[in-house]
Amino acid sequence: MAEFVRLEVDNGVATIRLDRPKMNALNAQVQEEFHDAAQAARKDDDIRAVVIYGGERVFAAGADVKEMAELSYAEMAVKSMDLHRCFNAVAAIPKPTIAAVTGYALGGGCELAMCADFRVSGESAKWGQPEILLGIIPGAGGTQRLPRLVGPAKAKDIIFSGRFVDAAEALSIGLVDKVVPDAEVYDAAVAWARTFVGGPAAALRAAKEAVDRGLEVDLPTGLDIERVLFAALFATEDQKNGMRSFVENGPGKASFVGR
Repeated sequence: MAEFVRLEVDNGVATIRLDRPKMNALNAQVQEEFHDAAQAARKDDDIRAVVIYGGERVFAAGADVKEMAELSYAEMAVKSMDLHRCFNAVAAIPKPTIAAVTGYALGGGCELAMCADFRVSGESAKWGQPEILLGIIPGAGGTQRLPRLVGPAKAKDIIFSGRFVDAAEALSIGLVDKVVPDAEVYDAAVAWARTFVGGPAAALRAAKEAVDRGLEVDLPTGLDIERVLFAALFATEDQKNGMRSFVENGPGKASFVGR
């Protein structure tokens, strides 16, 4: 049984729940537990969408600085690979993922939220990459995922300054996708996740893979990725059900089985 990270499943929606008082600092143990939870969510076919949640008070205020402060270069060279292993496992969950963010999403917390497909933010939440104030740079994807979301100039502004970004600005620049009252963050994320539960799981997985892999390559290569994944879906039951339903009953009436 994990100590700080729980995987809870309810009617097709999984919640990966971080609970390490007081500020959900992402130490080595949390990273390992998050990796294991992400792997479990990936493998469980009954899970159709995933919410990542840090609780009502705080999402995650960053890495455990006390744990890192006296590390040598050689030690961090190893530990940084473990950090990326954790975050990449979250990003690679082949199902729709939504980060439900209250309080602070700073440093590693912001990087963790950016591993999700979508982000729901509380009105009073604060976002940021303040690593520069510690004499370092983001080390769990911040320099790569943030510019892909908000563009390079805005990402440099946030990373170079280390400043906090409020929810309104985060929404306006594309760092978050929805802002709701603080008390409604988790429910809003779960409600969004439930919209995917009855969908065609293989097609959703292929869509996520096509977008994510396509962003890393040139356009012709991305189009080839899309073409192969598109054709592969014609081997699924959901494609047959979806197209037959369209022909017989019109759009939007298909029932999918997830295969």
